[in-house]
Amino acid sequence: MHALLVPFLSLSLILLLPLQARAGVATPAPLTDTADSQAHALFAADWQWRLQNQPELATALGQKRFHHLLSDTSLAASLATSAHEKLVLEQARQLLAASDGQLDAATGLSLDVFIEQKERRVRAAALYPYRYAPLTNQDGLHLTLPRLVVQMPFTDEADYRAYLARLDALPAHVDGLIEQMREAQKLGWSAPKTSLRLVPELLRQLRESVPGGALERPFREIVATIAAPVRLELAAAGAGALNNRAIPALQKLEDYVRLEALPQARDSVGMLAMPGGAEYYRFLLSDSTALTAQAVHALGLREVARLQATMGAAIARTGFKGNFTQFAAFANSDPRLFASDADKLVRRYRRQLARANAAAARLFDNVPADVLEVRTIDAGAADQGAAYYEAASEVRAAAIVVNTSRLASRPLWETETLVLHEGVPGHHLQVTRARQLEALPAFRRYGWYAPFGEGWALYAESLGAELGMYGEPFSDFGHLNSDLLRSARLVVDSGLHALGWSRQQALEYLNANTANAHADNEVEVDRYIAAPGQALSYKLGQLRLQALRERAQERLGARFDIRRFHAALLDNGALPLALLERQVERWQQATLAAAGAGTKAPAPAQ
Repeated sequence: MHALLVPFLSLSLILLLPLQARAGVATPAPLTDTADSQAHALFAADWQWRLQNQPELATALGQKRFHHLLSDTSLAASLATSAHEKLVLEQARQLLAASDGQLDAATGLSLDVFIEQKERRVRAAALYPYRYAPLTNQDGLHLTLPRLVVQMPFTDEADYRAYLARLDALPAHVDGLIEQMREAQKLGWSAPKTSLRLVPELLRQLRESVPGGALERPFREIVATIAAPVRLELAAAGAGALNNRAIPALQKLEDYVRLEALPQARDSVGMLAMPGGAEYYRFLLSDSTALTAQAVHALGLREVARLQATMGAAIARTGFKGNFTQFAAFANSDPRLFASDADKLVRRYRRQLARANAAAARLFDNVPADVLEVRTIDAGAADQGAAYYEAASEVRAAAIVVNTSRLASRPLWETETLVLHEGVPGHHLQVTRARQLEALPAFRRYGWYAPFGEGWALYAESLGAELGMYGEPFSDFGHLNSDLLRSARLVVDSGLHALGWSRQQALEYLNANTANAHADNEVEVDRYIAAPGQALSYKLGQLRLQALRERAQERLGARFDIRRFHAALLDNGALPLALLERQVERWQQATLAAAGAGTKAPAPAQ
């Protein structure tokens, strides 16, 4: 979680529900409005607090009011954020108790989601009060800063002034990152050495690319509608800000990581090596499942074995004669299975996206009409995966962002699966549908729960056959291999963080049990090390969604409608899985009741 940039404001200024603090306990003022309106006032006020204190999020969502800010990364700001979350949680709980069952169903669900969200943040802060690993090979300022600039609009003088102010804030932002990392080292919570090994070079590349790169581009292309003297002034101010603040700040962070953080970083890779690490990992697991790490590991082994047993038929359809290991080597080396240049790879993605879009109405009532582009990665491509989804912003359409570096490790047989996962009906359909739900409070329209979002995207991959995809034998294999990788993650992530596996053990397991290129598996393993538990959300979420579908089909029989089932999953925005299961149960009950009354089954309630 990003911390505050502006000084921490008391809730009496931020929230619309005034509080009277006594002996450290927040006591709500007398209720003067309906419980529903008070709940929505709380949601709205907390959302505005979040945008102000996470201005990078605000920029991504097109909130221009905060383009001049960067988040405060200091230790004090992290502690202030935790205090805010505790106080807001207390308010929400008191509101729920005082409502005496008078909340309407939609507001009640929103309050449940709000409380669950705040409870998890408070629990996380109790285990470790700061952001774990704010800078790694695959996440941090070297990637987010250029992406942030691309997301900003530059249409008038105020936009350029906001960017100048943001550059002025960069030194303090960097100082906060260094403060966090030094504190983590002192407390035994530093990132592993392998998670930091590429960071100095990535920061150097960003720093040296400032002249002529993404950070300078706005000042090279100042819009002609601004008066010429002002354009000259802005260009000079931009050069000064980049040369006197941005470049020195990036140099300072690079030097710190190279000379201090990396030499002192721990050689161990798992959470077990940190004080309280085992408990923290159990907490991360609880976001996706009630299973123990050992049970997750065993589940992963079973899923890997099941999928490997089914892949023989897909391999046979290609005409290849040999076993899985031999086929994996062939599939990752034969030049016929790779694009010869970046344009050909991008065109392949666009063709597959057009096919998915054309077929989506078979399974969904609300297919987004919003433009979904295919773009290439702007920066740091070599150490990122094959593709990712970027939601629409104020200045850019949504996109599947494709990695065209190392083309020899980007097989064409993975493109259909990635389009379904990142685009339609995966992330793009789910995220866009949530944003369309204007009756929901903003924190739900723009909310994200990895077990739901990544579980949905992996479930979306499984819909390929129903959408007429995977007709090519190699594409069918690519789909199965994608599912296999997500199952192998259960084995490897739990192995690293609960069973004491080394990085080499994790690499050897992925190399032996998936058809991924070995270079990609290095990126994968380093990702699991840097972000414990996150990679589990895909398979664990998918399994729960698939189980919901199977139960609904069995219970509803001929009354089961796949489009309405998908609406029941998506039409409340992203939900914690336990709350999602409750909503799907209500939809099933309503469907059965409508059938008994001889009426049309209702749409899912929001």
